[in-house]
Amino acid sequence: MTILSTTDLTKTYGGITANAGIDFELPEGRIMALIGPNGAGKSTFVGMLSGRIEATRGTVFFDGQDVSRLPAHKRIALGIAYTFQITSVFAGLSVHENVALAARRRLGRDAKAVNAKVADVLDRVGLSSLANQIAGTLSYGHQRILEIAMGLAQDPRLFILDEPTQGLAESEIQDFITLIKSLADTITILLIEHNMDVVMATADLITVLDAGEVLARGTPDEIRDNPAVQAAYLGTDDAEG
Repeated sequence: MTILSTTDLTKTYGGITANAGIDFELPEGRIMALIGPNGAGKSTFVGMLSGRIEATRGTVFFDGQDVSRLPAHKRIALGIAYTFQITSVFAGLSVHENVALAARRRLGRDAKAVNAKVADVLDRVGLSSLANQIAGTLSYGHQRILEIAMGLAQDPRLFILDEPTQGLAESEIQDFITLIKSLADTITILLIEHNMDVVMATADLITVLDAGEVLARGTPDEIRDNPAVQAAYLGTDDAEG
């Protein structure tokens, strides 16, 4: 089953085309990586998926429903969670309080249900021992994991992770890979990532954008062996955008 798809999704800014006619399908229960060189249009495309950027034309379907005109908060309510390239935790609140705020979006003010959800999520991401620590005092890597926990607290069906390993140490990246693989049992994941080792270690499928269009799609092995992808992206240092 396809959980997310787009048809002819296009965005232009003053005559400049950021994305052009993108047809895209994400099967439910899979990890899809979205990659491409700097300026490929990944951020714009994801912005249109999440409702933070309005498309010039085209449609976005989530779970069979046309969500093209829905704002971001309504897409979140349907089950789409999204993390930013830069951490967006509340630095002055504890780890527990950060996750509780996110949980209340779906559970309301039921303190017992919220606390149970927070405990479950923190255990799942390995932050239980840091529940009472102020978020701003966490390491950068732990802040990124906390942001993922805040997304999980909303019980998403689709989790969009935008450059989640940016700024992480190598040991933290390995922990991230383990975490993402554990989440894939219950959540569909769209991973926008510049670290190709992470992509190849986690993704079931890969879509490559270049110049605002889909250049290729396939399994990691198919993408690795694709001459067009090699020329446009793989083997270069210019891997963000």
